[in-house]
Amino acid sequence: MASVLQAEKLSKSYGTKVLFENLDLNINEGEKVALIAPNGSGKSSLLKILAGKDTSDRGGSVKLFSNTGIAWLEQEPEFNPERTLFQEVYISSDETSAAVARYEKALLSGTQKELQDAIHDMDHLNGWQYELRIKQILTGLKIEGLNNKMGELSGGQRKRVALAKMMIAESDLIILDEPTNHLDLDITEYLEEYLKRGKSTILMVTHDRYFLDRVCNKIIELENGSLYTYNGNYSYFLEKREQRIDNYNSETDRAKNLLKGELEWMRRMPQARATKAKYRINAFYELKERAEKVTREKNISIDVATSRLGKKIIHCKKLSHSFGDYKTIDSFTYNFARGEKIGLVGPNGVGKTTFLEVLTGAIKHNSGERELGETIVFGYYRQKGLEFDPEETVIEAVRKFAEVITLSDGNTIPVASFLNRFLFPHNMQYNKIGTLSGGERRRLYLVTVLMKSPNFLILDEPTNDLDIMSLNVLEEYLDSFTGCVIVVTHDRYFLDKIAQHLFVFEGNGVIKDYVGKYSEYREMMRELERQEVQKGRAVREESTSRDSMRSLPEQGGKVKLSFKEKKELETLEKLIANLENEKSSLETALNSGTLMSDNLLKTSARYAEVIQELETTGERWIELADRHV
Repeated sequence: MASVLQAEKLSKSYGTKVLFENLDLNINEGEKVALIAPNGSGKSSLLKILAGKDTSDRGGSVKLFSNTGIAWLEQEPEFNPERTLFQEVYISSDETSAAVARYEKALLSGTQKELQDAIHDMDHLNGWQYELRIKQILTGLKIEGLNNKMGELSGGQRKRVALAKMMIAESDLIILDEPTNHLDLDITEYLEEYLKRGKSTILMVTHDRYFLDRVCNKIIELENGSLYTYNGNYSYFLEKREQRIDNYNSETDRAKNLLKGELEWMRRMPQARATKAKYRINAFYELKERAEKVTREKNISIDVATSRLGKKIIHCKKLSHSFGDYKTIDSFTYNFARGEKIGLVGPNGVGKTTFLEVLTGAIKHNSGERELGETIVFGYYRQKGLEFDPEETVIEAVRKFAEVITLSDGNTIPVASFLNRFLFPHNMQYNKIGTLSGGERRRLYLVTVLMKSPNFLILDEPTNDLDIMSLNVLEEYLDSFTGCVIVVTHDRYFLDKIAQHLFVFEGNGVIKDYVGKYSEYREMMRELERQEVQKGRAVREESTSRDSMRSLPEQGGKVKLSFKEKKELETLEKLIANLENEKSSLETALNSGTLMSDNLLKTSARYAEVIQELETTGERWIELADRHV
């Protein structure tokens, strides 16, 4: 396969901390690669260098073999707050996208002359199909309000705008740094399907293990400054990584045994040293270095006491809350039981965080009752995190909460020892917080939450910026946690492992209790959606059949298509014809039995994409054609 990107001898340091040095990396066309590493290892720094947003220390080179460049999605996209959403999505130097932007602008506010000129440009550049694709992307990402300023949007909305720009660009290589952060579950699944079907080569950093497992076909692990490659998805990576570590440690044990004999040889009489073979002396030191190396997992260790929890926990009766006319909680009744682990699901902005604030008393409810048990000790891990003073050291910040920590066995340890269990060794405890990575700051925040020995944990987006190994340990801790847990997360893997049942937020204050895992709930909802689509098709077919029997005057009662919709219908007809032709060609190729392995995989993947596109465009064509007179 042809290379899309080649990097050689990349290095990066911050002060005395070396993140990586002399790294070589090659990414081939069509690969979907995930980069996995502990927090603070330099994942984001490496992505920035590869995307051309930063430079390597002490030389190094990045070569890009792509006609369309790189589409770069950073963790926290930056925008001009005064620009409108329309300007961000549509304005481009590309001639076709510029024509679409002029047409959209003319529709909103232009004169008849501007509209005619814009339509002429759209016809000349075949901009209708391009505009249709943009509209499909905006619809899929649930982006509305094109006149809103970027500075007025939430973090999740800004992330969706950045995703839209990335998708519209259709670059050969896409680099994504935590693409699912701030996205609700529906949008995460939409992005997952888009990346799976797409032809672009992908390099991403993500902690979302379902996303990673379903999208990526290659894993690159950055550990102790070295890269290890696994040609498979996340499940394959877990298996082979364990084998790699076991093999490495077995070789270390063998090296130790060999070293004993070599050490005896090296300790012979000094006067014989000059006669020893130089190559054997060099080999001894290489063997000694190898024997001293053992790969050990560096994972956080969560071992804290849980405060005693009485029989009465939280009783809610007809609990309600609203912001003006907007209801966030409408007559919610529930009695929490000891040991419950509950997941909150629903779109961004529906009121999940507000529910948590009302439950803990941080926000006062408007009506109803909320009674707390006397023994409750909340541990509230908020989405926005804790505002640390960047000039404070790690140990200074934590000592504000406690000097000693009580462990699950009743023993106490100094706070410095507790920090060490969360991968903040002694030398790191005196680093200023401003020098920590995003993941390290989130891990420090988790320390401050658990120091209180809570018996009711509330975790609002705990997976953001935590590395996968830290998530595994947190999941293990929560699984054995004897108190109550409420979790809000877009990480479906985390949700499935922790939550026993769900509070489903449907909007307008409606909260329903679903007993079961998120994956089970999502499959149920997909089945309901499939039934609704089939029902809608049946109704349209019946309506079309009745309309065909009516006279033309009767058909005139329908809402006619606008000029723009007529153009869309024409574009869809051409697009469907092209897709049908491509489908036929792909079927012929697949049935020929002559395709090599790589081509067979690519052709099969494209065939699935075409089927999906035909279904989507076909439904829209039926909707418009039904109204076309």
